[in-house]
Amino acid sequence: MNETRRDIRVGVFIAFIGIFLFALSVPMTKWALESFDPFFTATGRATIAGVISFFILTIRREKFVRKDLRRPLFFTALGAVFGWPILIALALERTTSAHVSVIAAVMPLVTAVLAVIRRRQHVPTQFWAAAVMGTIGLIVFSITRAGVGNADPIADLLIIGAVFFSAYCYVEGAILSREIAGWKVSSWIVLVTLPINIVASLIIWSHTHNHYTLTAKGIFGLFYIGVISMYFGFWFWYHGLAKAGTVRGSQVQQLQALMTLFWSAILLGEKVTIATVAAALFVIGCVAWAQIVSYRSAQ
Repeated sequence: MNETRRDIRVGVFIAFIGIFLFALSVPMTKWALESFDPFFTATGRATIAGVISFFILTIRREKFVRKDLRRPLFFTALGAVFGWPILIALALERTTSAHVSVIAAVMPLVTAVLAVIRRRQHVPTQFWAAAVMGTIGLIVFSITRAGVGNADPIADLLIIGAVFFSAYCYVEGAILSREIAGWKVSSWIVLVTLPINIVASLIIWSHTHNHYTLTAKGIFGLFYIGVISMYFGFWFWYHGLAKAGTVRGSQVQQLQALMTLFWSAILLGEKVTIATVAAALFVIGCVAWAQIVSYRSAQ
């Protein structure tokens, strides 16, 4: 499917709304970890989203997806419901929200590569140059900010694993969103896994709740990642990727790392330096370049 210029413009804007909502996910997970076990934050957020989707799908009397769409639905759920939430929560126990956000900033490039492989999409060379430059800029920023000597290799491996899970589920979810509405994709992936997550949440809670103290921030953080990050954010994200094209739309996500850094400074007290601002401007420039090239190449 060839996206028109209007499709790309509208799709990128819709995807940006999703990214704006996702930008708070890592800080909110950090808040949730004050009151809950890492595994519970993963199953709990999916349970919250699953309950919401149950009521919405029931009220609308929606039928389950066609048989040929169930495979991509399964892989989307695997990454969105289990892979990313579990691995990123474990990583946040070992490192800061800011460090997670900048390492995970390679996700747009990984998503673009997987989309090209999965869907055989073709984009201009300049697009790849902009994507690679933006990613390299974020990696360099991450290394200089965190300090190579202070890096936690286990935390970084957890983040990298989460990135691959999430990138693949984005590609599969975008494919689904070309067949059914994005909100249906986000609804079904959490509903089909709801029984597993309810049971898992009860078991994890029974074994871990005595080790944590409930706080207002912890509860708010859990509900944010359950209602927004796990559910409504995907409404916009999948619809935007489907409309603009996964390769093009995914590059907007480079902005997420920088937005997360600023939210981390405000909510978690992490410092935003001149280097952070410089990195933000550089990445914004690369994203703008990629989008201009994509827009001009559209048929």
